[in-house]
Amino acid sequence: MRDVRYGCQSMTGKIEAVLIKGPAEAFISQEHLGEKWEAFGFLSCPDYEEALREYGAFERLLRDEVPHVVSLPRDDRTGLDSLYAHDGLKVTERGAIYFNTGKALRRGEGRAARDVLESLGIPTLGVIEEPGTMEGGDVVWLDRETVAIGRGYRTNDAAIEQFRALTDGFVRETVVVPLPHGEGEAACLHLMSLVSLVDRDLAVVYSRYLPVFFRRMLLDRGLTLLEVDDEEYASLGSNVLALAPRVCLVLEGNPRIRAELEAQGCRVVAYEGKQISLAGTGGPTCLTHPLLRI
Repeated sequence: MRDVRYGCQSMTGKIEAVLIKGPAEAFISQEHLGEKWEAFGFLSCPDYEEALREYGAFERLLRDEVPHVVSLPRDDRTGLDSLYAHDGLKVTERGAIYFNTGKALRRGEGRAARDVLESLGIPTLGVIEEPGTMEGGDVVWLDRETVAIGRGYRTNDAAIEQFRALTDGFVRETVVVPLPHGEGEAACLHLMSLVSLVDRDLAVVYSRYLPVFFRRMLLDRGLTLLEVDDEEYASLGSNVLALAPRVCLVLEGNPRIRAELEAQGCRVVAYEGKQISLAGTGGPTCLTHPLLRI
């Protein structure tokens, strides 16, 4: 596939093209998983064959909803976390920005994705350089000209300033959202762990970790906030991918937030993800990187 259309300054527009990477390319083998899972901070060692099965079902659901799916190949510059294709970059209407990830073991993911996206005709807008660190899960578009960026252990002030400079002229406002210590420096806590927009006026949130000013900002923007409880936050219930407005992809095992979404008129599709999501704490937004939303 050549000359892919791109542009994704939205969290809720219909996904027309998406970037993914499967476990065959990221996990490689059961032996490789056994050697690496602890170093990468996974909660448990995934079962490789089960991960392939789960991901096959996940990908079929995705392809039913998204016209163009681009798969990243195996790349020696990347590791187990590259399954979570969202974090190494962000695609804007003017091209891709590649990130210097806060997690050192993920530093090659942006470079690997750049090779693929440039081959598809998606231009490079810029690269976040040292001392800046940034991950895609901390970058949330509130609208086409407004972006919220989580400042925590994975994304720092230097990177936010670089992102501001790269998007100057087409992003009107950058809202910096301080993130809590949470479960500690080694844990994966992104802004997208705490808020998932599913329509212009609807979001799933975990308010316990949200700064008051940002929660109030969401309310002032007219959003109804669906609250995830502690139990479903632990099982990635606040990580919801909007495939289109009010069309949601969620991880199985979160019945309360699913029921709340459906009560708001959402069509909800669920996937099994014990090996591909819970083991590595990466939900559906993490497993996908939208290239084009309309």
